[in-house]
Amino acid sequence: MTLIHRTIEANGMRLHCVEQGEGPLVLLVHGFPESWYSWRHQLPAIAEAGYRAVALDVRGYGRSSKPHAVGEYSMLRLAGDVVHAVGALGESEAILVGHDWGAPIVWNSALVRPDLFRGVAGLSVPYSARSGKRPSRVFSAIAGPDAEFYIEYFQEPGRAEAEIEKDVRQWLLGFYWGASGGPVPNQPPIFRVPHGTELRDTFVYPETMPDWLSEEDLDFYTAEFERSGFRGPLNRYRNVDLDWVDMTAFHQSPIVIPSMFLGGEFDGPTLWGATAIERFSESLPQLRFSRIVPGVGHWIQQEAAEETNAALLEFFATL
Repeated sequence: MTLIHRTIEANGMRLHCVEQGEGPLVLLVHGFPESWYSWRHQLPAIAEAGYRAVALDVRGYGRSSKPHAVGEYSMLRLAGDVVHAVGALGESEAILVGHDWGAPIVWNSALVRPDLFRGVAGLSVPYSARSGKRPSRVFSAIAGPDAEFYIEYFQEPGRAEAEIEKDVRQWLLGFYWGASGGPVPNQPPIFRVPHGTELRDTFVYPETMPDWLSEEDLDFYTAEFERSGFRGPLNRYRNVDLDWVDMTAFHQSPIVIPSMFLGGEFDGPTLWGATAIERFSESLPQLRFSRIVPGVGHWIQQEAAEETNAALLEFFATL
């Protein structure tokens, strides 16, 4: 089956998407710093199983719209993109799958519009209902007094952009490898940036390219970001406190539709989210299953493509 590139108008945005197959709609939502291409192993597997798999370029990425203002990347706006994409694709319902920032996007899409989605699968980042703690205060506590948590480091517009754009390809390789399961246990913590340094100063690099990330894959990502830049992707991080305010009406609210979670043994957000995972019986009352894949880091659908595909298809079969 051929990959079809198309552009849809959704929520006032132009969203580029790539689709394969026919059947019930499955929307795939990527994270940072990624692309529709992050789902290259899932698109054919889902299509061959009898579904219409559609991978979006999130606003700010690839060929999708790139509004300038920070507030244009709030969670409610991104969830709105997903909600409106269903109708723009000519469908009345969908199954959601998200990874990294794509996971909170699909979790919150399911939270605000449960009538529109048959099920929701989160990879890497577990669902955590809105708490009473402002996120910026939580991040400061994680990093300690002599460093910044990477999300804090990303807050000042232009700062991280300038670092990354010195050498996009090398920065991406360091970020991808450092967050993967490859360098464990000798990996410096890339999520913690000592004062007076840059995030890239914490990076380690592979001696050879890993099986899950070829030179051609890295070339694709590099070309996408050299064309589109990083302002939009980084603006997502600059909305964490605004999101906390915007979601006040959903304080401690569970997601009521069928759900699943898949994380990696060495995945930072999965490890940090251990408490959220323990609360799934309350926050995800229709949870089908929650699993941790051994030996895998953050890029689970690329590092462990077969395991991810099998888990997703198992979940879809329950809906």
